[in-house]
Amino acid sequence: MSQLWAPAQLAVLAKVVDLNGFSSAARALGVPKAAVSRAIADLEQALGVRLLERTTRRLSLTAAGRLLYPHARRVTEECDAARAAIARLHAPATGPLRIVSDTTYGRLLLTPLVPRFLESFPDIPLEVALDGAEAQGGWDVAIRTRPSDDPAITHRLLGAPPAVLCATPAYLERRGTPARPEDLRAHDLLTPETTELPEFRLLLSRAAQRAEVAVSPKLAVGDPAVLHAATAAGLGVGLLPGFLCRQGLATGRLRVVLPEWTAPPAAALYALYPAALEADPRVRHFVDFLAASVVPAMGGP
Repeated sequence: MSQLWAPAQLAVLAKVVDLNGFSSAARALGVPKAAVSRAIADLEQALGVRLLERTTRRLSLTAAGRLLYPHARRVTEECDAARAAIARLHAPATGPLRIVSDTTYGRLLLTPLVPRFLESFPDIPLEVALDGAEAQGGWDVAIRTRPSDDPAITHRLLGAPPAVLCATPAYLERRGTPARPEDLRAHDLLTPETTELPEFRLLLSRAAQRAEVAVSPKLAVGDPAVLHAATAAGLGVGLLPGFLCRQGLATGRLRVVLPEWTAPPAAALYALYPAALEADPRVRHFVDFLAASVVPAMGGP
C-alpha cells in the first residue's frame, strides 16, 4: 500500500461507510464522486482485497472491510481532532482568564503583578482567587509550590525564592544570637515541613564552605505564612522565603540570623494549567509574563 496516500484513502473509506454512499461522501469531502471511487479502488488494489460490496440499492462492507473500518474511522477522527486543534489555536480567546493561587504567594507575589499584566495585555481580563478555589470551580492557571501528578495538567517552573534565617530581636536577646551553623541546635527552629521528621537537615553555604545541621523543629509547616507569623511572634528562628521578611527586616522587627551564610532556596513555584489550554494565547501570555516577572519579585531582602 502506498504510504503517502493510504491515510487519505482510509479516511475516504470511513466517510463512504458513515454516509452510506459514494455521492454523500463526495459532497462531504468537497471532491468529485469519481475521486472517491478512485480512492476506494486504489485502496482495494493496494491491499489485494475487496472492501465494499456495491449494488444499486445498498452498500455493505466485506469481511476485510469490517476488519479495516475501525482503523479507517480512527484516521478520520484524528484528522478531525487536528483540524479542531488548529481552529482553536487561531480562534480568538474570549472570557476572563481564571487564576487561582495559594494565599501567601498570591497576596505577596501575584497581586502586585496583576496591574502590570493588565496594562500590558488590556484585552485579557482576569479573575483571581487567592484561596485555592479550584476545588469549587474551574480554573485556567494555578500558582502552586509543587507540580501536579495529573498527566492532563501541564506545569512550568517559575523559580524558587531565596530563603533566609531570621528571628525577632527579643528572641535573640533572650536565647542568644547564633554565631556558627551548629549553634542552631540550641535554638527553637521553625522550618518548612519535611519528610525527614523528627529531624530537619539544614544545608548552609559560605563561599567554599558547606555546613549541614540536623535540627528538631519546634514547628514544621508547609504554609510559609504560618512560619512567618510564628517567627514574627518570637517563637524561634524561622527559615522563610526572603520576600516574606522584607518588611520585618526593614522595620527592625526581624533580624537575619547567620547573615554570612546562605540557606537553600525555599519551595519552588510553578504555574499549572490544563494541557488542553497550552495553545490558548491568554494562558501563554500570562505564564510567559509570570516567568519573566516572578523571579525578580522573589529576590531576597
